[in-house]
Amino acid sequence: MAIQKHEVWQRGPLPGIPALLQPVAHALLQALEEVNELMLNFPSELLWERPAGLASPGFHLQHLSGVLDRVFTYARNEGLSQLQFDQLAAEGKNAEPGYTTDQLVKRFDMQVNKAMEQLYITDEQTLTDYRGIGRAGLPSTVIGLLFHAAEHTMRHTGQLMVTQAVIRKNL
Repeated sequence: MAIQKHEVWQRGPLPGIPALLQPVAHALLQALEEVNELMLNFPSELLWERPAGLASPGFHLQHLSGVLDRVFTYARNEGLSQLQFDQLAAEGKNAEPGYTTDQLVKRFDMQVNKAMEQLYITDEQTLTDYRGIGRAGLPSTVIGLLFHAAEHTMRHTGQLMVTQAVIRKNL
């Protein structure tokens, strides 16, 4: 019988991450581990399958990366770039000649790593600072954005878990 690995939050504080941001970092690293495990050997030709009309695994992988990128950009008090808008518009769509599962998973890994780097340098004194979201400047705070990034990432990780399982079952 294999020994179960503890979840990230059960492994203790992450060195260098501010105390109030530990839950955000734990959630992002948990999602990173789960996505990599879930998508291991997932056939690229099935990335855009939508069982029962659900969002495809390809969409979830793109969205996981995109939301982290966009929300962490707002937390830095920056506007979105044209590339970010283009990536948002492309979520749920395959590219030519077609994405591979490995490419989309690596993009997510890279985005989690960027997010972790930002968490390391985030000053806890700024967590309640106002941050406007989008062109409308909807109200939030640094901690509100970072918490949302973590919970949204875990939500889509769960949806990806179910969708890929249904697709694999039907192979």
